[in-house]
Amino acid sequence: MFISFRLKFFPFVATVVVVSIGIGLAQWQTRRALEKEQIASQISTLARMPAQRIAADKALSTVPVFSKVLLRGEFVAQWPLYLDNRPMQGNAGLYVLMPFHLEGSQRNVLIARGWQARNQQDRKTVPTLITPTGVVEIEGVLRDKLDRVMQLGQPDALKPGAIVQNLEVTSLAQQSGIALEPLIVEQTSDTSDGLLRHWSVPSAGAEKHRAYAFQWYALSGMACLFFVVTGIRRGKHKVSNSNDKSDTNKSDTNNAATQ
Repeated sequence: MFISFRLKFFPFVATVVVVSIGIGLAQWQTRRALEKEQIASQISTLARMPAQRIAADKALSTVPVFSKVLLRGEFVAQWPLYLDNRPMQGNAGLYVLMPFHLEGSQRNVLIARGWQARNQQDRKTVPTLITPTGVVEIEGVLRDKLDRVMQLGQPDALKPGAIVQNLEVTSLAQQSGIALEPLIVEQTSDTSDGLLRHWSVPSAGAEKHRAYAFQWYALSGMACLFFVVTGIRRGKHKVSNSNDKSDTNKSDTNNAATQ
């Protein structure tokens, strides 16, 4: 029995496309896993360091992201904002955001103050927010951006008390007229406001990305294997048909000779 392989153009092209897409997506997932592992290492290192006090003349841009910082100033209580669709421990809720005016300067920092449960009877109404008055000192973790969720519809214009799904600091600065630093601080210290501060870890999910990468590599390998196996089977089938025709021709020749 002879084993042969015939290269078919369209199955070959389809296999190349599938393998290329699979390997590309697997490499992307691997890069995402490496990024999150690097973030986890950075967070672990900075978590062991003391909080940096941000003086009036110290720019936040000079402080590494994920560093612990100490801020002294006053909350801009007339500009609360709420990030929607932020569940915590299975409960629907909002992230409370508010600008914070740094003492002795004209600068403001957007503070993610904590998590607050939704009003289940009226989603457009937010629970009463307790805000410290006067000069206070808060501790938090410096972040370069807020976590995002899928945007449903067009965002409304920003105004005090607005409930939004995502928020860009630059947009808030333009629409509010408040001079805001480009970074955000996730508050970790307690200010007796009843808010929860179990912030999500940006480095979480590296294992998930590696699992996805393995699945895409496996899909690429299966596509190659399927192409080779089906090609070999087709080769065997054509060889068998050729042998059958040869046997038939020999039989016809023998019958003619006998007659």
